[in-house]
Amino acid sequence: MPRKRTGSVFEELTELVALFPWWLGIGLAIVAYVMLGSFAEPVQTGQVMRPIQAVGRGAAAAGQYIVPLVCLVGAALSAWRRSRRRKLARDVTENRAAGALQGMSWREFEMLVGEAFRMKGFRVHETGGGGPDGGVDLVLRKGSETFIVQCKQWMAFKVGVDVVRQLYGVMAARGAAGGFVVTSGRFTDEARSFAEGRNVTLVDGSRLGRMLEGARSARQGTGGRVLEIDRVASVTSTPACPSCGSSMVRRTARRGPRIGTAFWGCTTYPACKGTRMDGQGA
Repeated sequence: MPRKRTGSVFEELTELVALFPWWLGIGLAIVAYVMLGSFAEPVQTGQVMRPIQAVGRGAAAAGQYIVPLVCLVGAALSAWRRSRRRKLARDVTENRAAGALQGMSWREFEMLVGEAFRMKGFRVHETGGGGPDGGVDLVLRKGSETFIVQCKQWMAFKVGVDVVRQLYGVMAARGAAGGFVVTSGRFTDEARSFAEGRNVTLVDGSRLGRMLEGARSARQGTGGRVLEIDRVASVTSTPACPSCGSSMVRRTARRGPRIGTAFWGCTTYPACKGTRMDGQGA
């Protein structure tokens, strides 16, 4: 169910600025104030302006204060959300995943999941285009690869195969390198079976807690358990091409019987069409 946007233009623009880091919002406010101020300079004595010029200067004069205000409010909102994400992550790691996740709203859960992936080194974009029960909630980027995430804040139910199958279809349509379904509950056996071999990673509540703990430990320099999620999304270990020996890059099949499946392709393609599947020996 898509989220309905019923706010004013001010609120919409504020939400847009809040998607960026807080320091960028402050920078935009300063730039907007200076630039609009230059257009809104007072008219010299005896100077005659055309009606269009007068309207433009008036709009610039008003915008000189309104636009920076929007940017500053958006920056404050971005900073608050960043602090909120960190607190949610801290609560989960300190209070154990099950108890901490149970009282969260779906929005808080999405914020927590986004922070978990940020801690793992991903660039995270919150799409704002899905609801508590559907849609792609996060788009992740690491290097040149894109991953998509669907969040399910379901404590009382198991996430079924239909949800995983839906994400897999979106992965193929977008050419994503992989996808994640993250839930505060559990997955059915059918969902787990479908995800196997399809570069779709299923993360339940307990695994999300371990993911946060591992990322937090790594950041603090105390080490951390290497999770399967790291192996799926890793772009640091690249095999050599079996045909020409060149380095390889991770790609996703867009057609044929393996559509949506991740594989390694030669960086010299189309000169060399060497490929390697995950788990294939060197």
